[in-house]
Amino acid sequence: MTLTLEEANVVAKGAIAKAEELGIGINVAVCDAGGRLVAFQRMDNATWAGGFGSQGKAMASAAFGRPSGDLTERANTPTLRGIVAVEGDHMMLGQGGVPITRDGRVIGAVGVGGGTAQEDEDCSRAGIDRL
Repeated sequence: MTLTLEEANVVAKGAIAKAEELGIGINVAVCDAGGRLVAFQRMDNATWAGGFGSQGKAMASAAFGRPSGDLTERANTPTLRGIVAVEGDHMMLGQGGVPITRDGRVIGAVGVGGGTAQEDEDCSRAGIDRL
């Protein structure tokens, strides 16, 4: 069970549609279950730095099988700091990443950066809702 490029693009387009509705510019990253990038989009009015955040949130969400915002409270614990460090410091344990599941299994994740933390998560969820 894998996330296809076509599905990843559907998720990205759904996230962008939500961002347009909210009047914000976002970066949206969709990764597979192993945290590897499948699709990435940056809206014309989005900051370039949000690209790193979107990918880091997607990777964290895929790795832990839960929304990246659920990890924020424990982000500075030795276990999570250690995992992030050993992984290479690419994960971002902040709100905006949501896992993509099929038949109860994580097949990927989407991460958004560019809005508020809640707007980022709302855009990610809107993207997944398109599947």
